[in-house]
Amino acid sequence: MSQPMPLVIVGAGGHGRSVLELVRLDGRYDVQAFLDDQQPAGTDVMGVPVWGPTALLEQLPARGVPSVHVAIGHNRTRQTLCACARAAGLELATLVHPRAFASPSAVLGAGTALMACAVLGTQARLGEGAIVNVGAVVDHHAQVANFGHLGANATMAGGSTIGERAWLQAGAALGYGVHLPDDTIVAPGEGRS
Repeated sequence: MSQPMPLVIVGAGGHGRSVLELVRLDGRYDVQAFLDDQQPAGTDVMGVPVWGPTALLEQLPARGVPSVHVAIGHNRTRQTLCACARAAGLELATLVHPRAFASPSAVLGAGTALMACAVLGTQARLGEGAIVNVGAVVDHHAQVANFGHLGANATMAGGSTIGERAWLQAGAALGYGVHLPDDTIVAPGEGRS
């Protein structure tokens, strides 16, 4: 196995901490630090230092960090920070939990996170910066546009699509072939058919 690559996680909240555990289990990256606008610099989060606010993104290449993962649940904020990371010349790390399943024919965009027990089905597609949270399902031929977000145990049936920054909250479901427009939020447990 090759040497793990340095990585900084942007966001030290609940999702950022879950991403840290994913990275530790996966072993492809070595988390150097968090960047976070709420946690003071020098704070320790699960054994990882906070270097400072997200404004430090542009300094990471000079510190020998080629990759980041933006682990912030708010879709528009994640989109903005991914754009800042790209402008700084950073790679957006795509992360798949070792206990998730991604079909060999599925496509994962840059900076996506496929969390524990999530399923990405045959020829499904995730756009840049998408989150598929714990136990969520993106079934065959379903598509999540850039910065879309599936909460825990959310389900997209075959051929369904969600637009940019759309959010299926925990336990929400889309029926077969249903399209959810950009920036739409489906509340926990609700369905669209």
